[in-house]
Formats: sequence, C-alpha cells, structure tokens
Amino acid sequence: MDKEVCNNFIYVMTKFPDKLGTDGKYYFNDDEHFKKYCSNQNCVNELEKVSAGCLYLFDAFFKDSSVFESVAKSNINIVDYIIIWLSYMLNLKTPGTKSNLEHFYETNINNDKYKNTIDKVEGCSSYKELIDKTKMMNMDIKDISKFYEVFKLLCEMYTEFDENKKDCAECSKKASQFASKYKELSENSDITSNSPYNKVLCTLSNDYDKLKGKSNDSSLFPTIDKTKITIKCPEQISEVTSSSSTANKLFIVLSIFGAIAIFLGISYKYSLFGFRKRFQKQKLREKIKNIKKRMNH
Repeated sequence: MDKEVCNNFIYVMTKFPDKLGTDGKYYFNDDEHFKKYCSNQNCVNELEKVSAGCLYLFDAFFKDSSVFESVAKSNINIVDYIIIWLSYMLNLKTPGTKSNLEHFYETNINNDKYKNTIDKVEGCSSYKELIDKTKMMNMDIKDISKFYEVFKLLCEMYTEFDENKKDCAECSKKASQFASKYKELSENSDITSNSPYNKVLCTLSNDYDKLKGKSNDSSLFPTIDKTKITIKCPEQISEVTSSSSTANKLFIVLSIFGAIAIFLGISYKYSLFGFRKRFQKQKLREKIKNIKKRMNH
C-alpha cells in the first residue's frame, strides 16, 4: 500500500459515500467515473451502483499491465481491501446476513464485466479469479465488514503522511485507534490458522508497519500485537527467507576466503621448504668444489 493506492479508495469513498441516504438507498455525489459501469450509463439499480464502485477500483489497479505495475506496484493484496470495501457497502443494506454477498457474487461477479481478461497477474486472468483467489467470499460478510474501519484509518494515515518530511502530525490519534481496533479483530475467536481472516490481518499489519517504518517519529505509531495471528505473514516469510539467504551467502563467502587462506598458507609452507632444500644443495655443491680444489693443490 502507498498514498497513490489510498487516494483511489478515498476518491471512491468521497464520490460514493459509505453510508445510505435518508431513503435507505446508495447515492453518488458524483457518478462521472462510475456510470460507464452501469446499464445505459445510468446507475439506478442498487447492486449496479455497488458493482460500479467495485469495477472502478479493479480497473484502477488491475485493468492492464501498466496500472498493475505503476499504481498497484504488482501487489494483489489490494484485492483484500477492495473486498473489504465491497462487503461493507453491501452490509449497509442487510447487516449481518451472508446472503447479500452470495447474491452479489452470483448476479454480478459471475457476469462478463468481471471476466474480462487481465495480464501480468500470476495465476489470475480476470477480476473474478482475483476475487476467488482471496477465498474471502467464504467468510461471513459481517466479519469482513469489521475490517473496514481499520482499513479506512490506515488509508487516511497514508494520505496524510508527508513523504518529504517523513512525518504525520495527524497520525498519532488515528494510529492509536488503529492499534486498538486491530487488537479487537485479532482476538476474534473465529480465527483459524489458515483462514482468510488471518491473511487480511497480515495485510493490514504489514501495511501499518510499512508506514510506521517511513516515519521519523515511530513513537506516534503504537506497536500492534501480532501474537494472535497463527500463520506467518507473507512479508515475514519473505524477511526470514531473505535473512536466511543472506546468512548462506555470507557463509559461502567466508568459506571461500578461508579456503584461500589455507591454500596460501600451504603454498607458502611448501615454497619455503623448497627454498631451504635448494639452499642446502647449493651449500653442498660449494663444499664439494672446495674439496676438489684442495686435492688438486
């Protein structure tokens, strides 16, 4: 995650508010960039409105190889955040029921708009395959929706962070809120060792720590407790692998230097031994020569 990624989400949240109108319906503050995803460019159907926001986000990050590499930075974990947004929006209508997520999947994600071909994403050739890969559709919508608040806090911190000064005067309060909410989520008794729930916790914690690492004053960002996560996060695995690789390389280099030192030591020993033998032979020849001279006289 970075500021550019979050700017896309904040744009959607601004133009397509994450709360219902007084009539209990979704509404756009500005549908300019969303209507092309609706039938006849007219977003009237409620699910079409949500789908328009969802497709806008997928296009922003995965539409072609250029945006995937430049905007998404080749990071498919962004899909986790898209599904968090999607679930939260759907849950506004019928809180706590899973049926609306399943219905949305059957009526929208299974249609052609989510099956358009994409490239440069390993193992996935469409938005639908990206969604399926997360396995988040198997989660209860009310559980996925719980991530929305911490995700939104994280995005707000990223957009407020000053990349030049490496600080964020407004981040302290939001970072504390993030840490508190994250703790609540990590203590959810429904977590299992290989559940998508755990993976989302990993994604959130990695992106939080990434932002914390950028700051000149890390004390603004409370340390979050990851002990409840029973799997190793991808970033952590990568770091362990990298450390192991570095250690192996260092061992190889030291071994090479050690071998060279031993070789040079042996070479020196034998060269010195050879020099002594040549010196002894020369002395012997000189003695024989002197004896011959005496005999001739």
